[in-house]
Amino acid sequence: MPIFHHLELWTRDLPGAEPSFDWLLARLGFVKDDPADWPQGRIWRHPEGSYLVLEQSPAVLDERHDRLRPGLNHVAFTVPGRALLDELRRDAVANDWQELFPEVYPHAGGPQHTALYLVNGQGFEVELVA
Repeated sequence: MPIFHHLELWTRDLPGAEPSFDWLLARLGFVKDDPADWPQGRIWRHPEGSYLVLEQSPAVLDERHDRLRPGLNHVAFTVPGRALLDELRRDAVANDWQELFPEVYPHAGGPQHTALYLVNGQGFEVELVA
């Protein structure tokens, strides 16, 4: 049984945010489920049952996501090993993700924590933990 049912992220620019999430989530084993009757949203499902929704809702305020404001700071995903973490780091920039804390990679979270921190062009941060 999955730990969480689903996670829904709102964006003000679905076409701008979709490619970076599509690349990352595919690398993490999610499969895109693109409902033809829902043009303002995208869904990626993981084999263990949880899924992530990216939606451009008409209710979204016309502001850039700011992970430093109250609310969601980042989403952390488990990555099955350091090799994939290194591959994601290498390919991130070409897929609209910038690395946070590159000077202390892979231990920005402390010496016992192996992770990669990325932020995309929309301001969404992810933590990838090996």
